[in-house]
Amino acid sequence: MRSEFHPSPQPPVLVIASGNPGKVREFAALLAELGLDVRPQPEGLEVEETGHTFAENARLKAEAVARATGTWTLADDSGLAVDALGGAPGVFSARYADSDTARIERLLTELEGAPDRCAHFSAALAVADPQGRIRLEVEGHCPGVILDAPRGDGGFGYDPVFYLPEVGLSFAEMDKATKARLGHRGRAFALLEPRLRDLLG
Repeated sequence: MRSEFHPSPQPPVLVIASGNPGKVREFAALLAELGLDVRPQPEGLEVEETGHTFAENARLKAEAVARATGTWTLADDSGLAVDALGGAPGVFSARYADSDTARIERLLTELEGAPDRCAHFSAALAVADPQGRIRLEVEGHCPGVILDAPRGDGGFGYDPVFYLPEVGLSFAEMDKATKARLGHRGRAFALLEPRLRDLLG
């Protein structure tokens, strides 16, 4: 009796609409259990972030990268909003200065002497289908406090100065599992994951 070979189906490809290696690694870890072929966006592909909110920018990036690659695409736009700075740096978090160190230095300088150091991180996620149509959108938030000086050597961006009183750690001091559970991106992903599983399953 002849046995027939049935090749296993290829896992769905999901492109992460980001050129930030740290962000791509975080998403790859969050997506690990979904059985997807997670890939970064093509090198050299730039999407202008002209939105006025994190959700608008996530939508723009998901649509543009999906159309450029012809694949399902997950985009995030995230950033830090500081109460004493009127919500700045907000959507300009990544453009606040030209390096992580310079961004942190600018933030701490602008907060010098401020009695209120409350802040929150936000992450807006958008998923577009291969035709560039938005199919899912969620947003997650993580409240915290801006430290007087950086602490910890993990993470990226503003992580060394963003402190969560509930656990007594900065983002940069947390292990990956703790940050994934408590962080803004992890909270947004917890909302997205069941719906994404249904959509791509």
